[in-house]
Amino acid sequence: MNVKLKCKCGAVEGVATGATAQSGNRVVCCCDDCQRFAGHLNGESEILDEFGGTDIYQTSQSQVTMSAGAEHLRCIRLSEKGLTRWYTDCCNTPVGNTVSARIPFVGLIHSFMDTEHRTEHGTKHGRDETLGPVRAYVQVQHAIGEPDYPHSAQKFPLGITLRIIRKMLMWKLTGMSKPSAFYDESGQARSKPTVIG
Repeated sequence: MNVKLKCKCGAVEGVATGATAQSGNRVVCCCDDCQRFAGHLNGESEILDEFGGTDIYQTSQSQVTMSAGAEHLRCIRLSEKGLTRWYTDCCNTPVGNTVSARIPFVGLIHSFMDTEHRTEHGTKHGRDETLGPVRAYVQVQHAIGEPDYPHSAQKFPLGITLRIIRKMLMWKLTGMSKPSAFYDESGQARSKPTVIG
């Protein structure tokens, strides 16, 4: 299904097409970099769960389009070679994480995704029904407190890692790295990353 994308103030809008449990990958990451990113945006209470985890949906870049407010997209890196972390400068809403233009992956952050909807029969659906259950809770060594996540891991489990690799290879082979809301045709980020590490 298509999932609406929207920042807190509504200036930036878009859509993630074909976002399902089968087409993407949903994880919760507790790494210290994800927590730092939330802190940089002063959004810990909105972005992180009680254990410091960020709910992320991994999909291809070509499945993400911006219909309004793309000029508000900004990005940072927490180190010179770290992930490029995108957010909106209008209201500091986190958008997602990318590696580069050559790698078609983007990890969309839950607070930018409007996954709440009602079916034609009036049944309310949320994140679990739209994107499927969380497949793994990772980097829990950086979690806050004593997390009681199911199937948690310090690293990405092998099965999840292989699933991501397979999907990225498929996206690459089928040209799903372009068009990109985050990089132009020459492969340059649409907003120059600021390194804050």
